Order: sequence, then structure tokens, then C-alpha cells
Amino acid sequence: MIREFAAGIRTLLRGFGLWRTRPGLMNLGLIPAIITIVVLGAVLIPLALNMTSIAAWITPFAEEWPAPWKGLVRGAVGFVVVVAALALSSAVFTALTLTIGDPFYQRIWHAVEVELGDAPPEDGGGFWTTVAEGLQLVVLGILIAILVLLIGLIPAVGGFLGPVAGVVLTGRLLARELTGRAFDARDLSPADRATLFSGSRARVLGFGVATQLCFLIPGGAVVVMPVAVAGSTMLARDMLARTALPSGHSTISGPQVPGSGPQVPGSGTHALPDTPGAS
Repeated sequence: MIREFAAGIRTLLRGFGLWRTRPGLMNLGLIPAIITIVVLGAVLIPLALNMTSIAAWITPFAEEWPAPWKGLVRGAVGFVVVVAALALSSAVFTALTLTIGDPFYQRIWHAVEVELGDAPPEDGGGFWTTVAEGLQLVVLGILIAILVLLIGLIPAVGGFLGPVAGVVLTGRLLARELTGRAFDARDLSPADRATLFSGSRARVLGFGVATQLCFLIPGGAVVVMPVAVAGSTMLARDMLARTALPSGHSTISGPQVPGSGPQVPGSGTHALPDTPGAS
């Protein structure tokens, strides 16, 4: 399980290799991410500035408590609210960015598919498919934010469990959303996708958690978003190569090295590097 989790992290790192091979294409992927981060910043910054008032509104029962207990409780509640807001903002950021930048991310996805070989004949889903999946992502993000907030309010352990649950649940959600383009192109049913995710749970979680943690770094979401699109394409192909589908869909061909992605047929080498800057 640990090896699989680490393999998921390495899959995201492999996405950075596209900065070396296709820098112009990756630069285009920054544009929608920048637009989205500006929009979200207009919401999150006022939220952070008014956190003291929000925490006081949530905890009216602590109004008459003596110091330092009132400050500690409201500080902890404010922290949990920020964590829940960040969990939701990651889902909203991904949904908005993929929708706004659909033409750019289609090109990144297709470039990875072509370089790795055995690319699907269809595209990765249309604009309205992206919108529908984005709306679903936002709804699930809201539910996760509510759950994180409730967990965070558990006395003593909530301040630790809330952030951990937020990163894990949001990371898994991001991984499922980002791999959707590759699966849409292959016309995989929900049952097929469930089979694939079931066969690579730890790897998917490693990729998603690494992506979510990068999103939490200031400016990281902008830089990592096109990387995550490239890495998720590799992750989807890894999942297809590792798990047989009962529906009879063909899987990715070619020899597999543990922790690596598919190879270009007949080349004997990876089309994209395992780590940034590797040859």
C-alpha cells in the first residue's frame, strides 16, 4: 500500500516532465488557472480577514468563558473553518479551471496520450461534459467541506482530524475528476471506472493527496494545474494497464515497470520522464 501511494506521488512528479518537452503548451495551461485563482482570492481573502467575527458567530456559547479558553476555542474553530474553506476552494478551483481552460487542457491531455502511444480515437469529452462534471465536483466539494467542519468541531482531536480528512477526501475527489478526461475518451462506463479505482486505490490517493498539498502552497495551484492534467492522464493509463475490465474494453498495451507509466510501443524507453528534468 505504501509503495502504491508513493507511486501515485511519482505519477504527479512525472507530469512535470512535460514542462521540459512541451513548455509552450504548459504555459497555456497557466492562463485559466491564473484567472480562477484571482476569482477565488476575491472570496477567500475577505473570509480570512473576517475569521474572528465568523468564529464568534459560530461559538456564541463561549462568549462568557474566561480567558484563555474563549480565545483557544474560537481560534480552533476559525482554523477549522479555514481548512473547510480550502477543501471547498480546491474543488471549485479545479472545476472552474478545467471548464475555463477546456481547449488548453484538451491539448495537454492529447499531447500526453500521443507521446505515450496507443492514444484513444475520440477526444476527452466536450465542453458541456466538462461543465456537468465540474458542477458535480463542486457539490461533492461542498459536502466534503461540511464534513471537515463537523469533524473539526470534535473536542481535542478535531483540530488534527479535520485537516487530515480534508486533504485525503479532497485529494481523492481531485484524482477522480482529473482522470475523467482520459476515461471519457475511452467511453468507460461508471462500472468500469469503479473497477479501475478499486484496483488502484492507494495509487489514486497518493496522486490526489500530492496534488491537493501542492494546491495549498501559495501559487502552487497555478503551476501544478497543467502538471496535474498531464499526470492524471498517465495515472489513468496506469490504471487501465493494471486492471482488467469486465466490459471487454481493451487496456493499455506494452510492458509495465512497477511505479511507472505505459511505454511507447517499440521504443523501449519512457516517452515522458519519471521525474522532472530526467532524460
